[in-house]
This record gives sequence, C-alpha cells and structure tokens, in this order.
Amino acid sequence: MTALRILHVLGQRPEMTGSGIYLEALIGESRKHGISCFRVVGIPAGSLEPLAAGSSVDTESVLFDSVPLDFPVVGMSDVMPYRSSLFSELKGRRLTAYKAEFIRVLEAAVNRFHPHLLHTNHLFLLSALARKRFPNLPMVTTCHGTDLRQVELCPHLRSFVRRYCRRIDKIIALSADQKADIQQVYDVSEKSIAVIGGGYDDTIFTRGPQRSTEGVELLYAGKLNRSKGVPWLLRSLMKITDLDWHLHLAGSGSGPEYDECIELTRHLGDRVSLHGYISHRCLADLMKRVHIQILPSFFEGLPLVLFEGLASGCRVIATELPGFREIFGKTRRDTVRLVPLPPLETIDRPYQKDEPGLVEVLSNSLVDMIATVNRFPDVDDPQAEAIAADYTWSRVFERTFSVYKEMVSP
Repeated sequence: MTALRILHVLGQRPEMTGSGIYLEALIGESRKHGISCFRVVGIPAGSLEPLAAGSSVDTESVLFDSVPLDFPVVGMSDVMPYRSSLFSELKGRRLTAYKAEFIRVLEAAVNRFHPHLLHTNHLFLLSALARKRFPNLPMVTTCHGTDLRQVELCPHLRSFVRRYCRRIDKIIALSADQKADIQQVYDVSEKSIAVIGGGYDDTIFTRGPQRSTEGVELLYAGKLNRSKGVPWLLRSLMKITDLDWHLHLAGSGSGPEYDECIELTRHLGDRVSLHGYISHRCLADLMKRVHIQILPSFFEGLPLVLFEGLASGCRVIATELPGFREIFGKTRRDTVRLVPLPPLETIDRPYQKDEPGLVEVLSNSLVDMIATVNRFPDVDDPQAEAIAADYTWSRVFERTFSVYKEMVSP
C-alpha cells in the first residue's frame, strides 16, 4: 500500500507559536506511523538556514522581509512573539503579493510532493487560497481560534475567506464551543466539523519531585500583551503584599503593550522573574517547580500550555473562556479555578469600567489558591490527570488520523 502523503501548511513561523507547535507535533506523530509529510511555512528571509537545519521535513518556504514580500510575516495574532505585520493592514499591493507568492509556493510543493491530502492551519486567508487553487484535493483545516478573531477584524478579507473556507472538506475544532462558533461564522454544516483539540508533549511535561514548601511560585507563559490579560495579572499581584509569592513571566512580545507589561513588573521589583522567550524544555523544567499557572486571557482557542501545566502538576487559574468549562470543569476547584469574565467591548478587550473588578476577582482567586498551596503544595486530583492523559499528542493524532482516513477513503 502507498504511504499516505500529507502537505501541511502554516502561514507563519513554525517554531514560536501554538499553531506551529501543533504543526510540528502532528508531523512527528505522522512520521511515526509511516506517513510521509511535507510542509509549506511563512518565515523571515533570515531564518531560512536555522529552520532547515532544525528539521528533516521537506519544506517549501514563503520568505517575508524580501522581494516580493518586503514586509514582516503576517501574524494570526496582532501581537506576535517576533516582528510581524497585521492582516487588518494587508491590502493593495501587499495583499496581491501575499496571495501570488503563497499560490506559487503551494503549486511548487504540490507538484514536487504529490500529496494525497492538504492539512492547513487557521480558517483564514491562506486556507481559503489553498481551497480555491486546489478544489479537488482533499483538505483538512484546523481552527486555532485566532482565525475567528481575524474574520471579525478584517472585513476586507471576510467575504473571500468565508466563501472558500465553506468548501473545505473537514474542519478540526478545539472544543464543542468553538465548533458552534465555526458553524455560525462560516455557515458550515455540523457534519463538516470534528472536535479533536490540541495536545502537549508528555515526554517532557511530567511531574518532578515534590514542590517546595518555602514560598509559592507562580507562572504565566505566553505573549506579553493586553489580550492575554497580563497587565491585569500584574495589577492583581500588586494588591497581594502580605503573602509570600514569586511570579515567573515566560514569554515575549513587542510594541506599546509589551512595554506596558514590562513597566508594571518594575512596580513588583524582585518578586518577578522575566525569562523572555524560552524553549519547550526550559518551560517544562520551570513547570515542574512552580505551584500555580495563571492564564488570564480574554480570548483563546484551546491553549496547549494549560495541558502542559496540568501534566506537570501545576494548579491552574484561568479566565472562563469558551470551551474551558467543558474540558476542565470536572477537576477539583482547588486544582483548576475558572474566573468569570464580564461582557467584553471587543472580542479580546474588556470595557474600561470593568477593569478594576477584573483585577479584584483575579486577586481574590490568587489569594485563595496561594492559601491552598500553603496547606497542600502538591496536587492530588485524578480528574486532572485523566484530562492531561487525553490530550497527549499521541491521543490527538489518533483522533486526527481518523479524519485523514475519512478524507482519502474511496
């Protein structure tokens, strides 16, 4: 039997975001099962050499910061952990060049690799381009959540994106809540969407020795910006002056929002450690020692970092975003605390009048969880362990492979 050949497509850097980790993990699991993989990615011209050195997967790259794409990689988030440009500003000459260059590289990849199946990431412009150019090639697309946000932010792209994304054979959603959003935004049938979720690497995200009983270690891992709720986290910690805690910030960013986060850390002095962007192995080592992981975001798909934290034995405080209750609701409240959000002004920004209340609620949740850690430094929650076990990359691949088989069956 001929080995299955899958062409994976991602319009941005594959090494520094959740969707890139997802891409690389699926390729790794696919190759374990004898599936041949090829990938198309979008990267800055200067990063071509390290990308090729770091991966044995055949790759065709669309190069930004060079002719004809003389602008930074266009990011699915408005604030990326590297220099990027915005889809909301991708218009005119730049939009024409973006479409032409990705079509050129996709055609080269298809002609070179002859895939049985396309697996693209994000229900947005690049997936719509691929569907339009290859209407008869079976196609699967994973929604990561940021695509839903970009459809709202980019009215100049919305009609084209919706028209061709509706024609994708199968869409992978991260949660049942996200499935409902996809149906509403893209006007697609329920049968065309499979709820599979994301995963984590269970070979490195594991429990370490018992946690320290001297002070409570906190962790935020992700981009440093406002949509992730980082300023509100830092302000909530300013209110907790009488407890022994230390915050680790692992992540990067750029622009005024990043500067705001860094300025707020100065008010907390040596109670905050700024790690910057760190590798997955370094993050895994950090998670083995911290007690509480915090994700105060206003918008997410299904962040892999929460599964990594649970698998590492962290307690979790997170805002109650769509899909979170569905997945984490069966854990004990002293393991995972979901903080309710008020109605938002935009898809990822609160009303200014609600900001003090958000700080207060988050601060109270932190005080309660710190008190729990002081009594019980280590987590003992079978439900949390069961959730983590269901979202390893091997389990996620099993569910994804079922979709692949459905797409290529006669």
